[in-house]
Amino acid sequence: MGLIELGSGIPALFEPAHGKKRRGGLIVAQEIFGLNANIKALCARFAGDGFDVVAPAYFNRIEADFIAPYDQDGIAKGLAAVRDTPWDQVTRDTQAAIDHLGQTHSRIFVTGFCWGGTVAWVAACRCHSLTAASGFYGRMINMFLAETPRVPIHLHYGDSDSGIPLAMVDEVAAAHPQVPIHIYPAGHGFFSDRGKDYAPEQADLAWSRTLDLFDHT
Repeated sequence: MGLIELGSGIPALFEPAHGKKRRGGLIVAQEIFGLNANIKALCARFAGDGFDVVAPAYFNRIEADFIAPYDQDGIAKGLAAVRDTPWDQVTRDTQAAIDHLGQTHSRIFVTGFCWGGTVAWVAACRCHSLTAASGFYGRMINMFLAETPRVPIHLHYGDSDSGIPLAMVDEVAAAHPQVPIHIYPAGHGFFSDRGKDYAPEQADLAWSRTLDLFDHT
């Protein structure tokens, strides 16, 4: 795993594909905690499943090597970074990652977790040269329901997520009935093995659904 510089002026992690299968390029959009050990592990896992992976350092303009811990201070730091990161800039950074992968790949995907789940939605709506997207528990997706994805996207939510009540998920479903929404018996962050809500069986199911979407789009 190394660092590359994106055309929009921020760095990104890059993990080349390994293993037998080659699936294309993939952008991994971080949680509010930055490019921490969890995101690095996810990049390595996706690379093991055949993706060239790019994870943009979206908060690098706020603080070089931005990392926020998994505690109340870290949450406050991450939320402040979210507030100080305009969505138009997020779109440009994501497009820069797509453009980088597009130099060597015709099939490019995006996935994201928590704040990154919303990044995946916004990318599916605004960016070009994407193939498909998979968004995990993106609470802020509800801010962008007036926008329509240009590419297939699946969304993943936990049914006991205290930050995203099912009423919010229902709003997404009502606004975009064509978008598959998967609801799991789990809380927020069920995909991350670093958090209290980690649900390994549900995470594995969501992983397989994401790979299936990417393979068949």
